[in-house]
Amino acid sequence: MIDNDGFRPNVGIILANERGQVLWAKRVGQDAWQFPQGGIESHEAPEEALYRELREEIGLREDSVEVVGSTKGWLRYRLPKRMLRRNSSSFLGQKQKWFLLKMLSDDDAVSFEHSETPEFDLWQWVTYWYPLGQVVPFKQDVYRRAMKELAPYLSKCLAPG
Repeated sequence: MIDNDGFRPNVGIILANERGQVLWAKRVGQDAWQFPQGGIESHEAPEEALYRELREEIGLREDSVEVVGSTKGWLRYRLPKRMLRRNSSSFLGQKQKWFLLKMLSDDDAVSFEHSETPEFDLWQWVTYWYPLGQVVPFKQDVYRRAMKELAPYLSKCLAPG
């Protein structure tokens, strides 16, 4: 499903633990790290896509997390020309609805075994702003905007005390 401007709807997932660290995942076979994300199917609301992608990409169920915040609107990024597909289903980039989630399960609940073709092969907890300096350049601006908008909700993820 591509909108009239050539952008594919997508959800971005920032999962935080009780220390305010976020889950940072490495793409299979690459030295590229990112937050979990994925396309919204035509029959899905963004929240439905969020939970489907969460299960497929990192093995967590809806009861393993709590949504503590989301971006108000769509945040867009364009793909570099070298990554554009040359066919009728091509899109220029992604428009994303971002969610900040609080991890309710233990770390060992994270798994890459729930997809026939896993997106990630490694993950780690990192400080909240660390991803901005590590993500591929064409996603840096959308990460900055999403993380800045969601940062005020991070306190809801922290352990009491």
